[in-house]
Amino acid sequence: MKSLMIQGTSSGSGKTTLVAALCRIFSDKGYRVAPFKSQNMSNFAYITPKFEISRAQAIQAIGSRCEITPDLNPILLKPIGNYNSIVYLNGKRYKKMHAKEYYEKFVNNEGIRIASKSLKTLQKSFDLVILEGAGSPAEINLQKFDIANMKMAQKANASVFLISDIDRGGSFASLVGTMALIEKKYQKLVKGFIFNKFRGDLDVLTPGFLKLKNITKKPILGTIPLMCLNLPEEDSLNVKPKKILWTKKNISKIDYELDRLAQTVKSSIAVKDIEKMIQ
Repeated sequence: MKSLMIQGTSSGSGKTTLVAALCRIFSDKGYRVAPFKSQNMSNFAYITPKFEISRAQAIQAIGSRCEITPDLNPILLKPIGNYNSIVYLNGKRYKKMHAKEYYEKFVNNEGIRIASKSLKTLQKSFDLVILEGAGSPAEINLQKFDIANMKMAQKANASVFLISDIDRGGSFASLVGTMALIEKKYQKLVKGFIFNKFRGDLDVLTPGFLKLKNITKKPILGTIPLMCLNLPEEDSLNVKPKKILWTKKNISKIDYELDRLAQTVKSSIAVKDIEKMIQ
């Protein structure tokens, strides 16, 4: 059993997309792969008569060519305003919870137990589990409540790769800052960095890569170009995603886009190096 985890320097950095791409890449290499996100906040779900999970993990499962199950996303939070969310556990509606109650009474008790159980189930059933983090692992005001990033990476014994959106700017500073703010006991889990959404001349980045490696002692594993994808997006940042019907035709379109994405990512990052680093 092997595990790797994609964490980001911010929301919208490209974690979900990169996990989907890696799921397809490693599936193509012959691994039995499953995606996993312990806790996701989204109003867009993959819904069946028996359960619902975030549609991001459903798309990643299509990339993995694995069955879509509640274990892929054991905790789903559907925000309804005023710091309240409808909490779904193992694909079933649990109850409405205020953020204060969720953080202080639930997340480090029942939450971590449920997430850990699903992770163990996947690890027993697959050769490789690719975990996705949430937001940033460096939110120091919330770290003790964070069961979506480093705590889960540690439980999975996963190699962590940090991705940053260079199109927004500030990627070098955000990577250095993230490493500085991660608790020391977790810093060793980070194996390298990936830059996302780059447009321009890669040679311009080389001096920055050298300085970043000297400062952090971590390698840069690649730079993914900005590309237009016809994949359903999550409701984050300024994105206004459309609903999707999970018909065979639409799933076929998603499958095609995942192949195209995987080919681009495969040619942009050191997949062989990542494969060597995963535990």
